[in-house]
Amino acid sequence: MTLTVGVDVGASKIAAAVVDPCGTVLERRQVPTPAHDVHALLDVLVAVVRDVSGEHEPPAVGLGVAAFVDVTRSKVLSAPNLPWRDLPLRRVLEDRLGLPVVVENDGNCAVWGEFRFGAGAGVQDVLLVTVGTGVGGGIIASGRLQRGAHGVAAEIGHLRLVPDGRACGCGARGCLEAYGSGTALARGAREAAQTDPSSGPLLALAGSPDLITAELVSRLAAQGDPFSIARLTSLGQRLGEGLASLAAILDPEVVLVGGGVSAAGELLLAPLRAAFVAHHPGRDARPLSEVRLAHLGTWAGVVGAADLAREAS
Repeated sequence: MTLTVGVDVGASKIAAAVVDPCGTVLERRQVPTPAHDVHALLDVLVAVVRDVSGEHEPPAVGLGVAAFVDVTRSKVLSAPNLPWRDLPLRRVLEDRLGLPVVVENDGNCAVWGEFRFGAGAGVQDVLLVTVGTGVGGGIIASGRLQRGAHGVAAEIGHLRLVPDGRACGCGARGCLEAYGSGTALARGAREAAQTDPSSGPLLALAGSPDLITAELVSRLAAQGDPFSIARLTSLGQRLGEGLASLAAILDPEVVLVGGGVSAAGELLLAPLRAAFVAHHPGRDARPLSEVRLAHLGTWAGVVGAADLAREAS
């Protein structure tokens, strides 16, 4: 049984696991991301891979990164929320770990994990959106992972949603990520809390507007707090609008919603589905994609990265 290590490097945390060929996680670790220090980030990454590997002696490591990754799956071209630019990450890690490494976009890893072992299993055309600190995604078309000519396809978070809108970490303005991410959820709640008296329960929990997080909004929404539910509804509507445009082009059989914010379940998915239908071109004359919650949760990228490393080894 070939065990491989999968790693998901996000803006706020690094998750790593030893994964078997059936997609089962055997060992897992999670540590904060030192997102503003190139060398510290590499050191932590190497340490967590060695730690989780333990006695398993995996033959390869798959690395999912919230970044633009080149078509050879070796170099990080840029990362909006990480300090890496033009970094030959595969070579650096192979030198330090002494193992073959596959570097892949984190959204590609997540959609591959769901396609192989999760909510997309048995489906040949899948669109995944991951809603966390940012907005990522991945595309499976006719059973194949779509990377594009330069390796940077499926950057769903950087679909322009609002002309001349909010600034995005990628350098553009009005991206879906600026309106549909966990970061956007927290920011919108902070802004609304300044003037909306119904924000009282959330403010009491957070202590001040500056301390409101997406996790707190989701937690109170699950408890029925109207202010927090309204913030999640607004987020879902933005996501549904953006996904409708993508579905009009890609025509996936299934649209999967994953990432940390997706833990809100139907509080997010119900408004997302409604906006997806309302904004879908030709909705009365064509079949519409089914919108599902991803099954593998925040570990989808780790499982997918490990499986892609197994395929390459």
